[in-house]
Amino acid sequence: MSSGPTQSPGLIPTGRIDGKILLIRGQKVLLDRDLSGLYGVETRALNQAVRRNAERFPEDFMFSLTRDEITRISQIVISSDLKFSNNVNAYTEQGVAMLSSVLRSSRAVQVNIEIMRAFVRLRQMIATNADLARKLDALERKYDAQFKIVFDAIRELMTPPVAAKKAKSDFTPESPRFAAVRLAR
Repeated sequence: MSSGPTQSPGLIPTGRIDGKILLIRGQKVLLDRDLSGLYGVETRALNQAVRRNAERFPEDFMFSLTRDEITRISQIVISSDLKFSNNVNAYTEQGVAMLSSVLRSSRAVQVNIEIMRAFVRLRQMIATNADLARKLDALERKYDAQFKIVFDAIRELMTPPVAAKKAKSDFTPESPRFAAVRLAR
């Protein structure tokens, strides 16, 4: 069994799709450039097909990035031509699903299936991480009290003891007993 990314016959590795999903405006999206590469069409052709079917792509399916968003993304995305682009579209999971009906090719359908699987994996990973974080918090709460006792004991052992007050002795050089002992010698 292989531990690398899976691949459907004739399609792209799923790891390649996973790595292209970005979080923009609080939504998981794929950029038009990445989608066109996956579908095997030019970005211009993909955007043209979307413009011809604009009613199928409301704002929650597809949105254009602002100049500031493009600049920020171009700093983390390897694509060097991104920062020079005037118009970059981001497609949400629903927008990607709608693309298969607009592009109408068997490759588009197969690529969409792989992309949908990537979105599902991402959701599962996020849910698993959230569940793990909850369990870790519960463990911390459960063991905090026990560890507090241990740490308090260690701190107590590390603290130097307070010098006990010596009882005042009446046997001082000024005392008559001291003088009597000195004379007796």
